[in-house]
Amino acid sequence: MQTDHSFSQAPAPGAFTMTDDAVPLWRLYLLRALYLLVAVGLALSFWPALLQHSDLWAQRRGEMAAMLVGLSLLCAWGLRYPLQMLPLLIFELVWKTVWIVAFAYPLWQHGAMTPGVEESFYACLAGVVITPLVLPWRYIAHHYFSKPGQRWRN
Repeated sequence: MQTDHSFSQAPAPGAFTMTDDAVPLWRLYLLRALYLLVAVGLALSFWPALLQHSDLWAQRRGEMAAMLVGLSLLCAWGLRYPLQMLPLLIFELVWKTVWIVAFAYPLWQHGAMTPGVEESFYACLAGVVITPLVLPWRYIAHHYFSKPGQRWRN
């Protein structure tokens, strides 16, 4: 006999469940503002080059630009679905933190930071400071760490 897994099971009695309504409206607006900031910032930085570029630029920065343009499109989607698109903001926080720790900091230590790297450092640092202030951490903890994961097999 096959079990129909199309509907989620009801939570156990006494179990804590956090719905989207548990996130205050003001936090949703903050999330939307952050999605808009990321989408517009990336659009202004990378869309012009994506639409008109040299072969050399495409060889050196094409993959990164394509990824960041895709990220800008998905962040625009976050304006409509701010909670469902949270993994994008978590990704933003993680990659910027990794870049600062693994690349910018060692360059700074060795006195090899160029003006371009310094500009990127401050842009990433702003994201590393602002993003944790905006993210709904209780919601993230519940939905990504406390809640059981999806099944691996039937």
